[in-house]
Amino acid sequence: MAAAYFFSRFTTFPFLFSLALLCGFSLAGDPSVSYVFEVSYITASPLGVPQQVIAINGKFPGPVINVTTNYNVDVNVFNRLDEPFLFTWNGIEMRGESWQDGVLGTNCPIPPNWNFTYSFQVKDQIGSFFYFPSLNLQRASGGFGPIIINNRDRIPIPFNEPDGEISFMIGDWYTQNHTALRGVLDSGEELGMPDGVLINGKGPYKYTSSVPDGIQYETINVDPGKTYRIRVHNVGTSTSLNFRIQNHKMLLVETEGHYNLQTNFTDFDIHVGQSYSFLVTMDQNASSDYYIVASARFVNETAWQRVTGVGVLHYSNSKGQASGPLPVPATDVSQLWSVMNQQRAIKQNTTASGARPNPQGSYHYGEINITDTYILRSTPPTKINGSVHATLNGISFLNPSTPMRLADKHKVNGVYKLDFPERPADNIPPRLESSIINATYKGFIQIIFQNNDTKVQSFHIDGYSFYVVAMDFGNWTEDKKGSYNNWDAASRSTVEVYPGAWTAVLLSLDNAGVWNIRVQNLDRWYLGQETYMRIINPEENGSTEMDQPGNALYCGALKSMQKDQIHSSATSILNGKWNLVFSLVMVLLALVPVFFC
Repeated sequence: MAAAYFFSRFTTFPFLFSLALLCGFSLAGDPSVSYVFEVSYITASPLGVPQQVIAINGKFPGPVINVTTNYNVDVNVFNRLDEPFLFTWNGIEMRGESWQDGVLGTNCPIPPNWNFTYSFQVKDQIGSFFYFPSLNLQRASGGFGPIIINNRDRIPIPFNEPDGEISFMIGDWYTQNHTALRGVLDSGEELGMPDGVLINGKGPYKYTSSVPDGIQYETINVDPGKTYRIRVHNVGTSTSLNFRIQNHKMLLVETEGHYNLQTNFTDFDIHVGQSYSFLVTMDQNASSDYYIVASARFVNETAWQRVTGVGVLHYSNSKGQASGPLPVPATDVSQLWSVMNQQRAIKQNTTASGARPNPQGSYHYGEINITDTYILRSTPPTKINGSVHATLNGISFLNPSTPMRLADKHKVNGVYKLDFPERPADNIPPRLESSIINATYKGFIQIIFQNNDTKVQSFHIDGYSFYVVAMDFGNWTEDKKGSYNNWDAASRSTVEVYPGAWTAVLLSLDNAGVWNIRVQNLDRWYLGQETYMRIINPEENGSTEMDQPGNALYCGALKSMQKDQIHSSATSILNGKWNLVFSLVMVLLALVPVFFC
């Protein structure tokens, strides 16, 4: 009856025309969703100290982007900060759309009080990801939120449908904001111990008398006997964290968009920039609540106890509060071999379908000949021209004022060099360069992340997932290829590299564009530990890389091409309302074939 009333109100010619199109051709293309993100400062006190944080639509952390494989996504971003801003989409491959990547090598920053709409497709992807600000340590002040890409209905997930979903954004946190932290790094100092660890933007439950009164902590409400899919993202500044739920097993099922062989853990190390999802069954008694813990790893854990993040898992029939000592990790960081073995245990579920209806193991990466090898070595920060910088292969990346892909499009010469060295050279002093990798389209390469720094680092490649085929201590040599996992290695976009160790990954260069390779630890990234791969299809016919978007911003050598943006005070509100109206209309139109066709 409600449907009949609705359609009786819309009998105009445009509606009938839309009805005819929908009945004749069904919905054209892949579904679209749109979001409006207003980025601004708010005052919050996650650790009991009022401070400036970056919020999205007034929320910290920001809202979830919840879509399904192949959806087209528009995110209209209004920058209300007092400095330029960019979002990047951690783990989203953006096939042929490096224009939307949201890093300085591909995008001009959004100036204060301007807006920019990112438009991309989550093509052939599923899984758990997150978005965050990519400029100038801004992530250390917030601005992050989860991304969920669901399987299409016809592609089964390799486990029973969970009773619910829970997202955790965990990360180390400083009571100084990102501008103050930049000042610390610019002075040549290390950031030092953080002031705490947040769970979903909140401080620790008062599990000990040393935790101040009045801190808001995260409480997760669950029902006994139910199983929940728990997605966990380390969005912190630079600290590896161990995540655990007291007395509950965590069944690992997915790593950054790929299903795993299901393995139970009592606790799990999640390094900066990494995302995982677990199944957790609420199978304990309800005599009390249970601790949710995120604690620092690979540091002096006794000294760092005060920065532990603690939340509460609350059964609906719980009879009391959580109390007593926190659970401890099963592995001891002084035994690095055993810690590394936890990560080595992550294997791909080769029989499960991913985003497409075929087994994830149907792509036999181990049978492909390697065309190039790149060894990317990180070392402790060093002085270059009187300032402290971090390097890869002796080069601290200098971001050009004109994004590289924009320079290519408009034939601006001299912006960057295609001479990034394939291997480190000890006889050349460290230097500042806009030097990137000239990669070969359709090549199949191995990258060795060699960590000669003193701290655990996470490395990420935009636009790609790669196979983590080996990790070990010492320096990588050619004979290490004999130890590679060439069958069921985990495929992911961010991988940890332990100090004094290396990690080897394999990837097929089938995504044209200019793609960022970076350390996810914000301190080292800010100091220059990144580069890019330029991957150009020599026979480009418009199908492998999207053209420059019509709304591209211009800066640097091309700033004269930028037109002014004019906004009224109500612009963002009106845009938000129109996006809501558009979304509702699309939903209602999608129902038309059900009633009339």
